[in-house]
Amino acid sequence: MKKFNVEKSKTEWKEQLGEKAYHILRQKGTERPFTGAFNTHYEKGIYTCKACNSVLFDSESKFDSGCGWPSFDSSVAGNILYKRDHSHRMIRTEIMCVNCGGHLGHVFEDGPTETKQRYCVNSLSINFKKNKL
Repeated sequence: MKKFNVEKSKTEWKEQLGEKAYHILRQKGTERPFTGAFNTHYEKGIYTCKACNSVLFDSESKFDSGCGWPSFDSSVAGNILYKRDHSHRMIRTEIMCVNCGGHLGHVFEDGPTETKQRYCVNSLSINFKKNKL
């Protein structure tokens, strides 16, 4: 099992994150589409991991994919861990925070921009800060 820079007990994570964010970040859950706070959020700034504050995405990479979750066409280099996911009878690539192992969502190769990437992220797994990288 991979060791992360930030590790906490189940109880500590639950106290810090609350029930819904804990379910997403620590139990690999998914929020319902079109319900997340950042789905249609387009302020300039950075998106960080809700569990450990690592910088994950810049607002410049955010776009409206119409899928119901915040979407980005790239991430901050080195801050995302990629893992093959075979759950729900699908083959996908799970994305996690490299610092704490928190589940963020999945990345797909069907994005409309030059990168062809669509990072599909749960709003409950991230925070937003107005400052830039």
